[in-house]
Amino acid sequence: MSAAIALRGAVARLKAAGIPDPARDARLLLAFALGVGSDRLTMHLPDPITPDAQVRFDAALTAREARQPVSQITGRRAFWGRDFIVTPDVLDPRPETETLIAAALTHPFARMLDLGTGSGAIVLTLLAERPGATAMAVDLSQAALTVARANAGALGVETRVTWQCSDWFTGVTGRFDLIVSNPPYIAADEMADLSPEVRLHEPALALTPGGDGLDAYRIIAAQAGDYMEPNGRIVLEIGPTQGESVKDLLTAAGFAKVQCLPDLDGRDRVVAAIWPG
Repeated sequence: MSAAIALRGAVARLKAAGIPDPARDARLLLAFALGVGSDRLTMHLPDPITPDAQVRFDAALTAREARQPVSQITGRRAFWGRDFIVTPDVLDPRPETETLIAAALTHPFARMLDLGTGSGAIVLTLLAERPGATAMAVDLSQAALTVARANAGALGVETRVTWQCSDWFTGVTGRFDLIVSNPPYIAADEMADLSPEVRLHEPALALTPGGDGLDAYRIIAAQAGDYMEPNGRIVLEIGPTQGESVKDLLTAAGFAKVQCLPDLDGRDRVVAAIWPG
């Protein structure tokens, strides 16, 4: 059987399972099973699919039918032009988080703190884009820090970041001219509306703090100033309905020039501010 025939069967199989974009996912999973880049799959479609590749493809399709995210099946996710290792212990890096990267890169920084680093996608991307910068990255999950360390090594920035298992600022020392975070922000009553890929397969600790979803922002706003250099910046990802609430928290804590920035879909996605010192 050729890879092309296997692909057609996979698309039909995922469509029958109710997968939202069966053609895209089938192509990504076939490329993974064949061990080729997804951008090179077309040239391999006429080739016979080997028995080993067929076994890998069937297993990947079974996992996808169970609504496991493609990135967890393949173990990789593209973000800001780089590939990141992804496991069930970390959030899948999302395109909308690139709004935070773009906002952080509008100003220079030398020393950065990433709160709730997860896969490390944010801090490591920023270090890769700013070769002179260093960082501390914290997470409450040791398993997440293991993934982040592996990503740091793969990107060649491991000597410029220190890791801390910490509940927000508990284990943090020093001062920073940039603080970034994509904290858990989904309200408790919104969890049931999440897709199965997110609700069933991503770590709940990284998705929701419970309640109204704002607890992490309350902690960050109240404590961040103790760890910031004068005129340092804070850049936070938010849920699309949380802009005004998070702006109010930062303003009340003494931050200046507080602004809300939209993602490419025009939804509020990032709140940025300056610590006047």
